[in-house]
Amino acid sequence: MTVKPYLTSDEGKKKQIKNMFDNIAPKYDFLNHFLSLGIDKIWRRRAIGLLKDLKSPRILDIATGTGDLAIASLRLKPQSVVGLDLSPQMLKVGEEKIQKKKLDHIISMVEGDSENLPFNDGEFDAAMVAFGVRNFENLNAGLLEINRVLKPGGKFMVLEFSNPTVFPIKQLFKFYSSTILPWWGGLLSKDKAAYTYLPASVAAFPEGQAFVNELEKAGFTSLRVWKQTFGVATIYFAHK
Repeated sequence: MTVKPYLTSDEGKKKQIKNMFDNIAPKYDFLNHFLSLGIDKIWRRRAIGLLKDLKSPRILDIATGTGDLAIASLRLKPQSVVGLDLSPQMLKVGEEKIQKKKLDHIISMVEGDSENLPFNDGEFDAAMVAFGVRNFENLNAGLLEINRVLKPGGKFMVLEFSNPTVFPIKQLFKFYSSTILPWWGGLLSKDKAAYTYLPASVAAFPEGQAFVNELEKAGFTSLRVWKQTFGVATIYFAHK
């Protein structure tokens, strides 16, 4: 069963995801760092580090949101970074950040669909997604598209939430994600459904070996699966 943000809406998941992120865009950065206690910045830094051997790469950041991962990737000294997202409001916030930091000569933001990427075959040296693959309406279609736009041997990195399995982290995470997160997120963003959707989408996501299987089905070879912070998140690293 496909998990969607707005249970009373008849719209498809893709449209709902776009609307959800448009709704929470003004508060997204604050809530992201506040509700994760800033640990998400450490995860992004580690994830980017897996791409450190690339020389002057062209990078595609899918589900870029407000561009945090795209900005973090500049430590790789890329030739260019393209951030793609469904939500025009998230992109607007991201573009303001990028312009303020005077990075718009390296990072460009594009509105688009992960399952129908507006790029040529083999256009990028690396692709990355942070906290976005679980939002794909069709996971296999999205992964196949990412594979298509990567050069042979191109690297693919995914950072995604996962479910801890060790006591008491498992119980604490479940309480936090099902009770505290929806309450605080809903109060501050004015969209409780967005923060109720988050734990539901994490629970439904095929994590671990199941996601590695999805990567391989789409033509990738898995290089590393790296759990973060007691399994609250996982970094997947693969190549075409």
